[in-house]
Amino acid sequence: MNKYIKYAFALALPTVVLSSCDDYLDTMPDNRATLSDEEKIKSILVSAYPSTQCAFVTELSSDNVDDVELQSPDTERWIDDAYAWKDELEESDESLNEYWASSYIAIASANQALDAIDQLGGPEASTTLSALRGEALLCRAYNHFMLANLFCKHWTQNAAEDLGLPYMTHPETQLQPKYERGNLADFYTQIEKDLTEGLERVSDSYYSVPKYHFNQKAAYAFATRFYLYTEQWEKVIDAANKVLGSAPNNMLRDWVTFGTLPVNGSKARENFYIGATANCNLLLQTAQSQIGVAFGPYGAYSRYTHSNYTSENEDARATNVWGSTVRSSITSKYTGGIDKLLFRKTPYLFEYTDPVQNIGYPHTVLAIFTADETLLSRAEAYIMLHRFDEAAADLTIWAKNIAGTNRVLTPDMITTFYNGKTYCYEDDARMASGMKKHLNPEFTIDAEGSTQECMLQCVLAFRRIETLQDGLRWFDIKRYGIEIPRRYMNAAGKPDHITDFLSKDDKRRIFQIPLKVRDAGIQPNER
Repeated sequence: MNKYIKYAFALALPTVVLSSCDDYLDTMPDNRATLSDEEKIKSILVSAYPSTQCAFVTELSSDNVDDVELQSPDTERWIDDAYAWKDELEESDESLNEYWASSYIAIASANQALDAIDQLGGPEASTTLSALRGEALLCRAYNHFMLANLFCKHWTQNAAEDLGLPYMTHPETQLQPKYERGNLADFYTQIEKDLTEGLERVSDSYYSVPKYHFNQKAAYAFATRFYLYTEQWEKVIDAANKVLGSAPNNMLRDWVTFGTLPVNGSKARENFYIGATANCNLLLQTAQSQIGVAFGPYGAYSRYTHSNYTSENEDARATNVWGSTVRSSITSKYTGGIDKLLFRKTPYLFEYTDPVQNIGYPHTVLAIFTADETLLSRAEAYIMLHRFDEAAADLTIWAKNIAGTNRVLTPDMITTFYNGKTYCYEDDARMASGMKKHLNPEFTIDAEGSTQECMLQCVLAFRRIETLQDGLRWFDIKRYGIEIPRRYMNAAGKPDHITDFLSKDDKRRIFQIPLKVRDAGIQPNER
């Protein structure tokens, strides 16, 4: 059997038991498990969510990390490559190679569920089948959306000129199918089609643990992000309103309680952060990952980390427009001799497969969609529509919650604050630090120093704090053409020299298609 099929077209694998792609392909289609009732369809939809995550790679690729080798040389080859924006040459359980395979396997499960729904009479045959179709479509849309944002250029009005990816809409029955990438505009049209119908059908009625499925609020949070990334500003606001309701304050994270929980020898904060009962958490995902080690109170995998220098000059511990930093109780400094900030958002969990032999694997839980990030997405859309007072109101809600401030932000206050800051990375060494970066989006914004540009600086700075360790900063960097210097930190934790620079037009902003997929015939991205 072709050894490349697992990676190239894990996207062609409609299987109930996903333990081995190769074993599955050794079984002909007519021997596969039959989804003969609603309960079996519910079961396979558990597999329509990826079993791996990309947050570790995208966080390493962003400007949230610096090289602190002099304090901690601990790393792995794939981590080095992610930090240096190199094409992956080595496989790991959380490399982008694995995420590609996991995502297309999830898509295949969604497609098999959709096919089974049709076999049972279609979505109109019962309210449960309709809801199941809604979840399957949302899963298919989300997995394709994430793949596009990783392996394609960011969507623009010229997306028809850019490469897309194979969009899988049915269970594959061939062992070695051939696929073309198509264009990105058509790819996003398919995503939006699935998203639109999914929103019409999604229901919370049959979930036992709704936060691990596309419940209604999670679905509209996904729509909010999709419309934000595709510049559909009015639709961003409409979708976010369905998530946040008339009292968004009640939907936001409880940072006060978070800050009172113990930190030493305890995962209390991490477990509280990913709690399924918290209103702020809309969709949670488990994944096999060491991300909780790398950004937690451990020394392992800490060569590239969120340094205190970056935190104190650019995000959580920097003085912000509200006049102070985020609540001092919710972040801390690692005391193990490595200069890194601890946010304690991402737990390091270990699942034993054989407790006697002490064998198992590390995993984590990620908050994929939250009310807090959705609120900031709405604020950004307001800014793009020049609805500055409404944007400032949303920014105030977020700042009061995470910083404990009483200050009411206004467009004039935000404009004055950011016009008082200098842009980063303009000196010869490109090491100047700060929260204000040149914005180079494909879409049109007002001139630097304008109210709109200053308020975009503000919302992006807020989003950076909100999404630390979640990997989402990378996508804001792509959307706004933000440039990144790679800083090598000295023993005192200050920038010593620059090792690389990611310009706004650098082709490394688009991750390369996995090697085995390219070997199987899929067109690579330009380098």
